[in-house]
Amino acid sequence: MTEQITILLAEDEIALGTIIKESLESRGFSVLYAENGVEALDLYRKNKPNILVLDVMMPKKDGFSLASEIRVEDKSTPIIFLTSKSQTKDVLEGFSHGGNDYIKKPFSMEELIVRINSLLDRIKLSKTNQFISIGKYGFNHIKQELIFNNEITRLTHREAELLFHLVEKRNDILDRSFILKKIWGDDDFFNTRSMDVFISKLRKKLKKDENIKILNVRGFGYKLICMD
Repeated sequence: MTEQITILLAEDEIALGTIIKESLESRGFSVLYAENGVEALDLYRKNKPNILVLDVMMPKKDGFSLASEIRVEDKSTPIIFLTSKSQTKDVLEGFSHGGNDYIKKPFSMEELIVRINSLLDRIKLSKTNQFISIGKYGFNHIKQELIFNNEITRLTHREAELLFHLVEKRNDILDRSFILKKIWGDDDFFNTRSMDVFISKLRKKLKKDENIKILNVRGFGYKLICMD
């Protein structure tokens, strides 16, 4: 029997929080709901959920402060921030407080569920194979790091997710539509252009090993060629 995933949701807008909670429960998740950061911290410590979805602006304790406090005792439970802020500095601040992902309001439930499942996939991988060899590189999917000759390069969440799926399909085609829906939540034109940028970034970060190539397969997707 598959273990039920428990999500801690902290959202001070009760109407929105109720909608999110009911939507997640309808998909089979167990949801603990808190209306402020102090209540959320108490629920976290008593229940140890599998993943946290935290609003940034909350009374008593904001989402960033809550995440920082949790990260002192827990480095691995995934955290997704919900926020109306979208400036680059706000996104970076979220990651600096230990967040794994960041969703701007308003958002679709499909997008949130895609993000949740993506992070849970990473945790599942960590229990079996945290460190992956890619040619002369080492790839730590959980820590979002590439290692080459003991030199560590940090990856963003999406870079790490994209590389993980490329590695899973190593020397085979990674379907463009599948990965767009998996990581970006939609395969529209703008997300496609965004993914092309991320592919270019990964190529640059893997260029120290000439046996590694990420190829465009026109009309289908991408292929990670690794002659190791």
